[in-house]
Amino acid sequence: MVKQISLDAWQVKHLTDLLAKGSEAATKTGRPIVLYRQTVEEENDCYEEIVCTITDGYVIEQTVTSGGVLPPSFGQQRVFAVEKYPQELLKKSRDRFLELIDLLEEQLG
Repeated sequence: MVKQISLDAWQVKHLTDLLAKGSEAATKTGRPIVLYRQTVEEENDCYEEIVCTITDGYVIEQTVTSGGVLPPSFGQQRVFAVEKYPQELLKKSRDRFLELIDLLEEQLG
């Protein structure tokens, strides 16, 4: 159990560092970095998805509805400080947490 707690703490720190690097990159380019997109619901030509991006110091999760005759609309926005997001994500989905580490390691080298 102690080793698992230590591994979790290391992974949280590692993801926090990667998100900080990603935030710096987004600030330099002036463009957010898409961390993930997840389709929540899809019907005919319409869909609802969660789009997660990183910007200047923040991770933003937005619920977007779009498609068909519907103009894109934002149903919900959740904003997290870069240093707080890893804990939030770990509570929601360990798989997504690990996927994000892999993605950022690949993108940021």
